[in-house]
Amino acid sequence: MSEEKRTKIILDCDPGHDDAVAIMLAAGSPKIELLGITTESGNQTLEKTTRNALNVLQWIGRGDIPVYVGCQGPMVREKMTAADIHGETGLDGPVFPPLELKPQKKHAVQYIIDTLMAGSGDITMVTTGPMTNLGMAIRLEPRIVEKIERIVLMGGSYQHGNVTPAAEFNILCDPEAAHVCFSCGRPVYMMGLDITRQVLCTPDVVERMKKIDNCAGRLFVDLMAHFCRTQKEIFGLPGGPLHDPCTLVWLIAPDVITTKPMYSTIDISHGESYGRTNCDFFSYLHKPQNVRVAYAVDVDGYWDVIEEELRRYS
Repeated sequence: MSEEKRTKIILDCDPGHDDAVAIMLAAGSPKIELLGITTESGNQTLEKTTRNALNVLQWIGRGDIPVYVGCQGPMVREKMTAADIHGETGLDGPVFPPLELKPQKKHAVQYIIDTLMAGSGDITMVTTGPMTNLGMAIRLEPRIVEKIERIVLMGGSYQHGNVTPAAEFNILCDPEAAHVCFSCGRPVYMMGLDITRQVLCTPDVVERMKKIDNCAGRLFVDLMAHFCRTQKEIFGLPGGPLHDPCTLVWLIAPDVITTKPMYSTIDISHGESYGRTNCDFFSYLHKPQNVRVAYAVDVDGYWDVIEEELRRYS
């Protein structure tokens, strides 16, 4: 029997506690071929998110995965961060050894363009932060669009936001970039708050992962100690919603997350609903359905995938 084909991805992120878990899944799963990581500002400043990505890779022994530094801020709006959730470093909680890894010299946007143009149309773009790098790459070199197999993002919500009543953080960080990506014509899969609010990292989940007792399991527990505390303090949640790994869980085990095609746009009006993902859930508008929006998740199956992937590390 031939070996199962691995999904080639570029992971565009802004680590961030939940991004760190997504990195561990992407770097360790035999179903994923992680070509490279690109960083941008979001959960914290660009310098800090880049350092966090490198720290995670060094911790799990995957210094072979290249990291490319991207955009300092969004296309149009002022820069925002989530220090109240992720702390001063953007990855408060774990204590990492001295960092020896360094990022690549090529800019992340140019890396995305070069990698996609050299590919055969089989690369998935996974974004777990603001969509600035990908949006800029599409604007700079429109020919890459036909080279993108699909875009899988954590962001948005067809219901309520988490920064404003209308908008989710990743999209609100750069609505214009999200607009470019949502309207580019390639398949888009949106893993939004509608499902991530269902996968809460409650104390029993932390205890379950604590039993793994390898580098990935220990990092997960250290990450969640801070992340779950701030989520409870700010949102009153019994556990931290593990947002970003939803993208990888869907790629690894698509049956765990259910999606529905919807006509979806980004509000770039700069009004009260700026950054909202307007998703026509009932197809009332009878417009082309350009985004598959996640709306249901097998919670037990989700945590089974997380545990299985973390156990792959030593």
